[in-house]
Amino acid sequence: MKRYIQMQKNTFSSANFADTKPHYELLDGLRGVAAILVLFYHIFEGFSFAEVTNGAGDGIIRTLNHGHIAVDFFFILSGFVISYAYDDRWKKMSTWQFFKRRLIRLHPMLIMGAIIGFLAFAFVGFERWDGTTAPTGWVMTALLLTMFMIPAVPGLPYEVRGNGEMFPLNGPGWSLFFEYIGNILYALFMRRMSTRILTTFTILLGIAHAWFFIGNVSGYDMIGVGWTIDEVNFWGGLVRMLFPFSMGILIARTFKPRKVKGAFWICSVTLVVLFSVPYIASSGAISLNSLYEFICIAFIFPMLVWLGACGTASGTTGKMNRVLGELSYPLYIVHYPIMYIFYAWLIKNNIYTLDNCLGVSALVIVSSIALAFLCLKLYDEPVRRWLTRKLMKNRQ
Repeated sequence: MKRYIQMQKNTFSSANFADTKPHYELLDGLRGVAAILVLFYHIFEGFSFAEVTNGAGDGIIRTLNHGHIAVDFFFILSGFVISYAYDDRWKKMSTWQFFKRRLIRLHPMLIMGAIIGFLAFAFVGFERWDGTTAPTGWVMTALLLTMFMIPAVPGLPYEVRGNGEMFPLNGPGWSLFFEYIGNILYALFMRRMSTRILTTFTILLGIAHAWFFIGNVSGYDMIGVGWTIDEVNFWGGLVRMLFPFSMGILIARTFKPRKVKGAFWICSVTLVVLFSVPYIASSGAISLNSLYEFICIAFIFPMLVWLGACGTASGTTGKMNRVLGELSYPLYIVHYPIMYIFYAWLIKNNIYTLDNCLGVSALVIVSSIALAFLCLKLYDEPVRRWLTRKLMKNRQ
């Protein structure tokens, strides 16, 4: 036990770890589990979307209702991993080198996600949700803006789908927009904070988070904000990202490891259970549904990150965690364009339950995972290796 703790401390204190610093493979695996749960969540979101569009129901998601807070789990993981990887490295690395590393890690798949989103939109004839057709020129503009992470303003012509998404060719790009903001704030300010100041900062963000969401400022009755660029979603999305992101940094700085057996399975089952809790109806000004999600983000997710960091992976479990970790980001980025086609099919055929489209839903899931794997191996990994050789010649 003492040897294990000392090994972990040595890992954290090493100044010369660069790209060879050991990974927390269980955390990579949990990111993959969360990405798969997002995929399933969006299947059931499709039934809700079809219900509302066709006036056939209340639009409440009845399975994996809280799956959208997997994004908040991603944010806390991101803060933990970035702090772990870079906090003790700034004497040998410039801010620009950090930005280049993050761009190499994130942006190639962002571009691929935009291209796949364009192709999926072309597949349905550039048809908006209201049945009209988006002009090709504006769709090309949306593609270009997405590649440069420039959000679409609702109501303007380059917001081509017509439902207000920040990135209408690939909706989940909104979380990468806020992820980039988090990375910038970390490099410029948050890494310089003492642990005491960071703790205070995180508590204040938690208070702002609770006020915004439990008080239902957005009117959504959930923590699912940030996907569009209106005022409520921008500030709500910023708080939504910063609170778990700063908490992840704080956990990495104060982490005291203990060896925990079965951590991956404990955390994975817990995520499934948390996401499966039914919608909690509210009465009055307080959003009980958001209160539940706040408890998950503020208290349960940090425990899961701690457990995942304490666990070990070997043999089959280790390989599974590596595969899940590798697939997590590509799967999150490429699956939603397929969902757009699936949603349009659900609406057209008035389908609102899994029982009526089990085969098609399975095809959506399998094709999303297969596409993510192909993008990872044939595009993302080779491009990142090439960019690293070209742009990081002097890396430590």
